[in-house]
Amino acid sequence: MAPFLYHTNRKRHFLFLFSVFILSQSLPPMALANPLSPPSSCTKGPGPVIPATPLLSFLVRVQETALQTYGKSNFDPKHYVDLPLKSNLSTTVEAFDKLPKTEDGSVSVKDFEAFIGKYFTDAGDDVVYAEPVDFVPEPHGFLPKVESPEVRGWALEVHALWKNLSRKVSSSVLHHPELHTLLPLPRPVIIPGSRFTEVYYWDSYWVIRGLLASKMYETAKAIVTNLIFMLDTYGHVLNGARAYYTNRSQPPLLSAMVYEIYNRTGDVEFVKKSLPPLIKEYRYWNSDIHELIIRDAEQCNHFLNRYYAMWNKPRPESSTIDEELASKFLNDSEKQQFYRELASTAESGWDFSTRWMRNSSDFTTLSTTTILPVDLNIFILRMELDIAFLAKTVGENAITEDFLRASQKRRKAFSSIFWNENMGQWLDYWLNNGADCEEPQTWKAENQNQKVFASNFVPLWIDLFNSDIHLVEKVTKSLQNSGLLCAAGIATSLTNSGQQWDFPNGWAPLQHMIVEGLSKSASMEARTVAKDIAERWIKTNYVAYKKTGAMHEKYDVEKCGEFGGGGEYTPQTGFGWSNGVVLAFLEEFGWPKDKKIDCD
Repeated sequence: MAPFLYHTNRKRHFLFLFSVFILSQSLPPMALANPLSPPSSCTKGPGPVIPATPLLSFLVRVQETALQTYGKSNFDPKHYVDLPLKSNLSTTVEAFDKLPKTEDGSVSVKDFEAFIGKYFTDAGDDVVYAEPVDFVPEPHGFLPKVESPEVRGWALEVHALWKNLSRKVSSSVLHHPELHTLLPLPRPVIIPGSRFTEVYYWDSYWVIRGLLASKMYETAKAIVTNLIFMLDTYGHVLNGARAYYTNRSQPPLLSAMVYEIYNRTGDVEFVKKSLPPLIKEYRYWNSDIHELIIRDAEQCNHFLNRYYAMWNKPRPESSTIDEELASKFLNDSEKQQFYRELASTAESGWDFSTRWMRNSSDFTTLSTTTILPVDLNIFILRMELDIAFLAKTVGENAITEDFLRASQKRRKAFSSIFWNENMGQWLDYWLNNGADCEEPQTWKAENQNQKVFASNFVPLWIDLFNSDIHLVEKVTKSLQNSGLLCAAGIATSLTNSGQQWDFPNGWAPLQHMIVEGLSKSASMEARTVAKDIAERWIKTNYVAYKKTGAMHEKYDVEKCGEFGGGGEYTPQTGFGWSNGVVLAFLEEFGWPKDKKIDCD
């Protein structure tokens, strides 16, 4: 039944998109204020901050002491804020304060390890294995286009990793949440892997794409249920399911998850339950801290969005790193703004990249809150289109019309604000100084960031753009000439900064969005490029897996079969979204029986 539903719903979605163009001609234009969100207002003063819990503040102290005790070698600050307490916080704090200290304030290794062993369980102990209810070793109809026995065998091993990554919160988290930074989610999750033992927001979209290829529909729905639980509890979907992530979100792809699950299952009740939370999330992303107005050359105002974390202190999971980075600033207000930029960059998912720096050689020039990112605004455009489609599916026609109006206006903004005709790309837009003001800012060509990033091509993912064959062919040529296409996939940027979201690293989500956009177009050239990129990505994942026995978080696109590096932590394995994209690519493109899959 599922394959029939998949193709039926794809056709229905195509007809819906066609109706977008027809309806947009008859719908009245939107007023200046967006009726779907509260009025945009000036963010006065330092900006909002969500307070940390007492447990989290204490664990940051433990983290700082651990750094003093052990030094930087093999030190992972996240480990210490993930530690679950064995007994109540006050007893633990009292014991910590009584630890004998040397003159420089450090604690001996022996005393510190004894304290940790007595008062904490191991990081990760508060999540336990959960047998997926819908996993079978080889699902019926699994990857029918994969004819190569070698590739099929590997794909089944990747499929089996869903079992390895399936978790649920322990009973201790549910009964004693005050002892944990892990949040008490109602359903099992798929974790990314390694140090990431909690569910993450935007990772989950590509995990779900892989789960759908694996016919694991109930596991996919459970992930969405958990994300909606966060939304209902905290007012937004969190970066991840930890107390230290309550101050920020991540790229908003919840509507895309609901759409993809409905597309495979035809579950209308699932859509009905999901629609109100999706509208709630849309309002969050169009609230005053995230929304700004840009006036284009035709004096038309556009409501566009940025990342903006509700935090102005060191990120608890990286507190010792952030404090060291901020040490160059002389006053507290500069430090607080830098800390907000760090958290806002983490909200973008691209933590970290020269994309967000005013000076690419100086990390402390991060200015993410003063950038209107191409990809964030594409995700919100997709949200508008998804909500319109899902609302139409359940008969909420007034909601459909509202969101079609919003998508119509945002689509125009992409032409006016982000598009660069000479480059054939969509470019991030830098805000002027004093961005937090009520008056619209006037668009200036020089405010477009003309550096090349993979995100410049993400709009192709949206059918409103990939359905325009002339546009697709122009952007395809631009991609081919950009320098981003490498031996093993698409590089994230052209700058080798040592940051993990820069050259030569390639990331599964970016490969997938660009490839899927190209492959949906009517351009034969674009579809050929898409297939070539997908095959390069599949090969590098395969060869690295055979060499290391693991799937990796990121890959070095200069070298087939090599995983990536750089950034704040050692390269991680597992790995949720890499697994999902490989399975999605194999489902879409297959692999011929006699085609080699080595790096030669």
